[in-house]
Amino acid sequence: MNCEPLEFEKPVADLERQLNDLRERSEGHDLGLENEIRRIEEKLAKTKMDIYRNLNAWQRVQIARHPQRPFMLDYVGQCFSDYLELHGDRHIGDDESMPGGFGWLEGRRCVVVGHQKGRDTKENLRRNFGSAHPEGYRKALRLMRLGEKFGAPVVALIDTPGAYPGIGAEERNIAEAIAYNLREMMLLRVPIVAVVIGEGGSGGALGIGIADRVLMMENAYYSVISPEGCAAILWKDRKYAKEAAEAMKITAGDLKGLGIVDEVISEPMGGAHHDHVAAGRSLKSALQKHLMELEKLDGKELLDRRYEKFRKYGEFKER
Repeated sequence: MNCEPLEFEKPVADLERQLNDLRERSEGHDLGLENEIRRIEEKLAKTKMDIYRNLNAWQRVQIARHPQRPFMLDYVGQCFSDYLELHGDRHIGDDESMPGGFGWLEGRRCVVVGHQKGRDTKENLRRNFGSAHPEGYRKALRLMRLGEKFGAPVVALIDTPGAYPGIGAEERNIAEAIAYNLREMMLLRVPIVAVVIGEGGSGGALGIGIADRVLMMENAYYSVISPEGCAAILWKDRKYAKEAAEAMKITAGDLKGLGIVDEVISEPMGGAHHDHVAAGRSLKSALQKHLMELEKLDGKELLDRRYEKFRKYGEFKER
């Protein structure tokens, strides 16, 4: 998949361009360029390894925000069959930044909800840049309760910079909608798996993030505030976003070590935006594994373990 390179990816893009030029020049001609092609291929492989195996927190944030990264509905198409989207919260209206419905995961009927972003300005306006309104969270909870009624597990795909902070959202009580979801999701008697597939920003992410298993894609981030927001508060300047990202420990690897995340899902080399199909396969495999494990638990054990899981958040030991 052709992707606009990020700043730190430009050495890779330059080598790929050189390699493609050499291959085009040698195609159908005996120019003796095989050794040069092999040398560039080896250099390209080494450069990719050096860059992508040593990504810092800010670079992973940039990958998580990449506009060509697979979004919620891309993963739904990769992982679920016969997906049927349902609309409306039965109070205000339908929020297109939080689609949801029923789908089949290899013979297992699931409720799937999540944040959806857009790839261009028109679609981003339609999807509100992935920032859900109160009616989005109320719709998500309505669908989760429908899943509980029919014994269908819930899959939540998180990808948002945060809940929408506009006046209309405040008037319709965005804080109450998120808080209500936190309480009610804790009580759902069906397995819940939440996956941070890109950005996991603040209460907007947590509003569908109460789950028996919390997973993260390798290049996603999950945080109470954006790096830019943290930098503006602590350093009084957004230019320190890189330092803030590192200090906040918001990457999948950091959060796995802190016990916030249960599994880090591997992505293709360079990030999920380079290969949607491979990323979808990884996510589907992880969902199947965790749902299979959770379905062995009865309702009471499921609720008890979920409660204990979130009670442990924030515990630490002094050395």
